Amino acid sequence: MDFVFCEPGVLVDGELRLLLAETLLDASGEEVLPTYRFRMVNATGVDMGFINLRIGRGENLVLYRGHIGYGVDPEYRGRGYAARACRLLLPLASRHSLSPLWITCDPDNIASRKTCEHLGACLVEIITVPVETEAYRAGARQKCRYRLEL
Repeated sequence: MDFVFCEPGVLVDGELRLLLAETLLDASGEEVLPTYRFRMVNATGVDMGFINLRIGRGENLVLYRGHIGYGVDPEYRGRGYAARACRLLLPLASRHSLSPLWITCDPDNIASRKTCEHLGACLVEIITVPVETEAYRAGARQKCRYRLEL
């Protein structure tokens, strides 16, 4: 696969910083996806979570995995870090022509649903995850699909 990763630049929003941990061709799902993996850290460098940007347009990506995946460590939840981290990645997503941008989450993940809404993403549908997918094997049975125009 020929793919050129971009230099993400400085990604800072107040005390939140995204540090590029790695770029890779992620083969963990049904599709090989160029992926940027970032650490979410505070101003003193303490890890608060992670965020990934996956590049592609494949069916599995846009239906079940989403272009963005994130996790905020429990002690830092409820402070808007996930939405802020997503916003920091939007220019990089635009450079890769990812519009619309798809974000998925489990229907019972209220925090992620609120994050998507704070970003201005629109809930398109809640879909059933097919048994043959990696998402199903990881425990997902349904996914909310949020669309964000860049």
